[in-house]
This record gives sequence, structure tokens and C-alpha cells, in this order.
Amino acid sequence: MLRIALTDKSAENRIIMQDSNKRLLERFLRYVSIDTRSDPASSDSPTSKGQITLAGILAGELREMGASDVHCSETGTLYAKIPASAGCEQLPAIGFIAHMDTSFEAPGANVHPQIIRYRGGDVVLNAEKNIVLSLAKFPELGRYIGKDIIFTDGTTLLGADDKAGVAAIMEMAECVLADPAIAHGPLCLAFTPDEEIGRGTKYFDLKRFGAEFAYTFDGGEVGELEWENFNAAEVIVRFKGIVVHPGSAKGKMVNAIRCAAHFLALIEKEPAPENTERREGFFHPISVTGEVSEASCKVLIRDHDAQKFEAKKRRLEELARTASSSFPGSAYDVQITDTYCNMRPFIERAPQVLDLVRKAYAGASLRPVEKPIRGGTDGALLSEMGLPCPNVFAGGVNFHSVYEFLPVASLQKARDVAIELARISAKAR
Repeated sequence: MLRIALTDKSAENRIIMQDSNKRLLERFLRYVSIDTRSDPASSDSPTSKGQITLAGILAGELREMGASDVHCSETGTLYAKIPASAGCEQLPAIGFIAHMDTSFEAPGANVHPQIIRYRGGDVVLNAEKNIVLSLAKFPELGRYIGKDIIFTDGTTLLGADDKAGVAAIMEMAECVLADPAIAHGPLCLAFTPDEEIGRGTKYFDLKRFGAEFAYTFDGGEVGELEWENFNAAEVIVRFKGIVVHPGSAKGKMVNAIRCAAHFLALIEKEPAPENTERREGFFHPISVTGEVSEASCKVLIRDHDAQKFEAKKRRLEELARTASSSFPGSAYDVQITDTYCNMRPFIERAPQVLDLVRKAYAGASLRPVEKPIRGGTDGALLSEMGLPCPNVFAGGVNFHSVYEFLPVASLQKARDVAIELARISAKAR
């Protein structure tokens, strides 16, 4: 069993943490056995029964640990509290958040985890189906030589996004509730549904949650700390054509499908996820539907810079107009919906939130790797709602993919940071 030690390096503490390591791993493996993929086609909340199942399991475990005010809302958010230690009742309440759903972009039922001590090179996930995790294609694997890593059999995602975050927070709760020596302020827990489809905070009750600031445990590799993310919008571009029998269509028919195809060809010349990195924004077509009479394209716009983000909206409208003008008689419509914004301006107004989490990383023997998220989290929306909420790593790699994996030591470090945040809460002002 891998050993870790926090601030207290006594022999007794090492034994306690060995027990916690075992329990943490068992906890994670138990959670990933439940299919909690969110369903973008559903209007229910949560959008899948598996999320309700997991929420029920977590609620039962929290009550058994001794957490208070355990409540699952009608829309699927699970809340709980850990009361402050004696003398710490007036300190600010700190929140811990993770999401229960997994991505719909890869199979999530019947997950078969396998723990392998990685020795280097490619990893054969499934010999029978010839599914191999290639080091050349996924070079980040090379950072974990000699480490125990949780993989799947290559037919499903693993679910570390974000059940690693759920497990780390739950294990923190058990350690804190079981050890009176860990002084802490009020701690608030929340597990959200449907984060992967942008609905994780749609019904989030800030008053019931009760925290003054919080941390989502929904990041990637060990050590990452994120407090800047994309501004995001979803765009529907519709083209309308004119239907005429093809036998007599000359000079009359206007094919909306061809118009949409021309629009997508124009987008091909713009920045895309495949050729951008760091703070570079992009356009990302994700679906196309249509007939001769009408065709629609759904496109995502992303950029960290607010001005560049607005410019990309105007650019997309310009491309739609250009495409339509190439097919006289066609018409077009552009519908833009903002989905989340960059959390950075909100976090910068509360610098103490970053100061505390940086101290927690140091207490867990980590130096934070602070980088912008090329995506979004519940924390972005919560920050905009008035709850400053940076994003802490959960340890997983290759999210939304059958090549997803989780180094065991990274999961343990996420738990360590959560425990250190609880300790630091006793000194927060």
C-alpha cells in the first residue's frame, strides 16, 4: 500500500493514512461502478437515473459518517454540512463541490477498472479487442512510470471526471469527522448533477449550501490549480432554402444543405480545438442537421479574453451572412446563447480564496501548477453567482474517453489537499 503523510508525520498518522488510502480507492471503485452519464436529450433533472442512485449512496454514507443537514434536492443536488470544531463556529464556511455525472461522449456502463503498475511504453487495455493506450499519442502517460494507475478495459470511460473529486471530498469528510484533533471551521459539501451538459448549477441553492467561498474538485492532473476558464457560447445557425422538384429545379431551387456545407467550409479556416492551445480560443462545430428546405449547424465559441469572445460572435454572424449570400434566395438566422463566463474577474476580487488553497497545496507537499482551463466548471457559474470557486485537481487524465486513467497517488493527493483545506479553515478570516 502506498503511504502518504500530511503535516503530522507520526507513526500513528501513517497508519491512519494507510487505512484512508485503502478506503479511498475502494470508495472510488464503488462509485465508478454506477453509470451516471448525463443525457443532453433529457429535460429531467437529473437527466439520468444513475445520478439519483449515486446521490442516494453518498447521502447514506454521509449520514453514517455523522455529517449534518444531509439533503438531496428534487432536482438532484446533494448537500451536507460538517459543523465547526469548538471555538471555530464564527469562522467563514468553506465549500467543497464535485459533480456526480460523467460524460455522454463515451460509454459509461459496466466499467471494468484495472490497476496496473506502469513500467513504461504502451498499455494494452484489452488484448482481445486490441485496444492499446499509446504512449506516442498520449505522452502524459510517461509522467507516471512506476506508479499504480487505474485504467479501464478500453471499452468505457473510467469516470474519474468527476468521481475522483467525489471520492476525495467524501474521504476528507470521513477523516475529519472521525478525528477530533483536526480543528476546522464550518464545512459545506455539495455534489451536483449534469455538470457535463452545463446544468450543474441550474438549480444550485446558494443559501442552503451555506459557504462563503468554495472549491470544485474537478481538475485534471496532480498539482493543477485553475481559476481562469473560457467564456463560452452555443450558437445555432439556420439556413432556409427553396424546395422545388429536382427535375425542374434549374434557377429555382435553393439547397439549404449546400448553404450549411459552405458555412462549415468557411469555419474550417478559423481557429479550431484541434489546432489551438493555452489561451487560444476557437470555433467548434458539434452537430449538423437538415433537409433541402432548412439546415442547422450548432457551433461552440470559446475564448478566455472577453473582447476576443465578442469578436468571435460577430465573426460567426459574418460567416453565416457570407454563406447565405453565396446562394441567392436563401435566408439565415443566428441564435447565440452564452453558457458560462470566465471566472477570473470574480476570483481576483477575493484573493484570499487563492491564498488559502495555495497553502493547502503546500501542506500536501505540492506546488500548484496554475493554468487556465480550456473548458468550464460548475465553479465558473458559481463564481458568477457570487460564490468564488477555483478549481482543484482530481487527478484524472484523458477525460471523456475510453483512454481515461487515474494514477492512484494523484487521487490520494486530491484527498490530501481537501483535508488541508479543512485544517486551514480553522485559521481562515
